[in-house]
Amino acid sequence: MDRDLDIQRVRIAILGSGFSGLGMALRLKREGITDFVILERASELGGTWRDNVYPGCQCDVPSHLYSFSFRPNPEWGRTYSMRPEIQAYLQRCAEEGGIYEHVRFEHEVVAASWSEPDARWWIETTRGTWAADFLISAHGGLHEAAYPDIPGAEIFSGRIVHSAAWDPDLDLADKRVGVVGTGASAIQIVPNIQPLVEKLHVFQRTPGWILPHTDRPITKMERRIFRRFPVAQRAMRWFVYWARESLAVGMTKNRKLLRPLRALAIGHLRRQVPDRELRRKLTPGYEPGCKRLLLSNTFYPAVAASNAELVTERIDGITSNGMVTADGIERELDVIVFATGFRVTDNPMVGYIKGRDGRSLGETWGETGMRAYLGTTVDNFPNLFLMTGPNTGIGHTSLLVMIEAQIRYVISAIRHASRNNVSSIEVRPEAIGRFNERLQSKMRNTVWTRGGCTSWYLDPTGRNPTLWPDFTFRFTKLTRRFDPTAYDISRT
Repeated sequence: MDRDLDIQRVRIAILGSGFSGLGMALRLKREGITDFVILERASELGGTWRDNVYPGCQCDVPSHLYSFSFRPNPEWGRTYSMRPEIQAYLQRCAEEGGIYEHVRFEHEVVAASWSEPDARWWIETTRGTWAADFLISAHGGLHEAAYPDIPGAEIFSGRIVHSAAWDPDLDLADKRVGVVGTGASAIQIVPNIQPLVEKLHVFQRTPGWILPHTDRPITKMERRIFRRFPVAQRAMRWFVYWARESLAVGMTKNRKLLRPLRALAIGHLRRQVPDRELRRKLTPGYEPGCKRLLLSNTFYPAVAASNAELVTERIDGITSNGMVTADGIERELDVIVFATGFRVTDNPMVGYIKGRDGRSLGETWGETGMRAYLGTTVDNFPNLFLMTGPNTGIGHTSLLVMIEAQIRYVISAIRHASRNNVSSIEVRPEAIGRFNERLQSKMRNTVWTRGGCTSWYLDPTGRNPTLWPDFTFRFTKLTRRFDPTAYDISRT
C-alpha cells in the first residue's frame, strides 16, 4: 500500500492521556515496553480532570481508591479529592514515570483505519500520520459534552456554558443564572455559585438520590503514617474497596438491600429541607442506584436558599432574554449553565475508528448495539483495544479497578503477540456473542434496568451497554490473562 514516506511508525499507539491512557503507559514502561506513543488532542494530559474546571469539581470516590494501586499517593489532602489535586497527581505520575517523552500533545486523531495488507493501524492526526501495530483507544466516555436539544439557544443574548467546557474567567457575581440539570456536576456547581449570584434557577427534570457526604481533610498525622508505613495506606484502600464492593449486592443481586440507602437519603433530605413542597419536588420516584448515587451536604441548602428556585416544569425553549417553561413562564437570565453530562452511548470517537471491512465502530454498533469482549476487543477490529469500553463502567466503586484489570489484559495480549510472532489478534464473533449474552442476562434484574428510571447508562433501546453488572473482582478474574482461544490469530 502506498503511504507517505514521512509517516511515523510505532509498535503501540495510545489515544488519550487520562487515567486509562496514562495508566497503560506507566505499566508498559514498567514491563520494559517503550515503543509506544500517546496521542493527545489537548496541550496537557489529564483527560476529564484536565477539562472539567467548573466550581467545586470533586471526585465522588474516596481518594485512596481513586488512584493507581501501583502508584499510591500518601499526600492526599482530602478523603474525596478535588479536581486540582487529582490533576496534579496525574502529572506527577507522568513525570516520575518518564511518560512525557512519549506524549504528542495537540495531536487530535481525526481517523484511524486498519489496513489488512500491512496488518497495521494508520492513524491520521492534525499534526501528521502514524502507523502502529496495536491501537489502544483510551479516549474515555466522559469527554464529549452532551448539549440538550432546546430550541432558541442561538438567539440568547447572554452567556451559555457547559459544565464540561467551563470558562474559568466567567464572572457570575450578581448575575441571574439558570442551571439545567441536577446530576453529579450540578450538585457541585449549584452550592458553589449560589452565594455569588443575584438569582439562581435550577431546572430539574428528575431528582437524584443524595446521600450525606463524608468528605473531610486528611490530617497531617494520617499522612505521616501513610508515608512511613505504606502498608497502612494499602489497608485503607482494601477497606474502602470492600465497603464499596458490598454495594454491588444490592445493585446487581437483591434490590431490597438498597432500602437502608433510601432511608439514609430521605432522612438527609428531611433534615436539610424544611419546606414540605420543596422536599416533594426533590424526592425521586425510582430506586436508589438506578441513577448514580450523589453525595452532598450543600446542595439542598443551596436550592432552599432565598435567592434560589427549583423549577420542575419542562423547558420549552430559550428566548433572547432567558428560558421559557411549559407553564408559559419566562425566567430572565444572564447566564445559562448546561450541567447535562456527556455523550456516552453516542460518543463521536466511534465514528473515526474503522475496522477491516471499512466500517466504523459506530456503524458496527449501529447494527449490534455497543458491545465488546470483556469490554476490550471487538470483532472486525484486529489489534484494537478499548479502555473503559462497553460495560466496563461502574455504578458502585472506582473505575480505576476496572481500568487496571484491562491494562493487565492488554499487556498480556501484546506479550502473547510478541512471543509468538503474531501480526493480528481479533476476537471471534461467537466469543463476543456468548460473553454479551451472559452479560445482558445478568443485567436484567439490576437496579439500572428494573429500578424505574431512565438514565445515561441506557441506549435508545433501553439496553445498558455502559455498566458492569457484577462484582469488580469477577471482572478482574476474567481479565487476569489473555485467552487466545477466544481469538483468531494471524502469525507473521
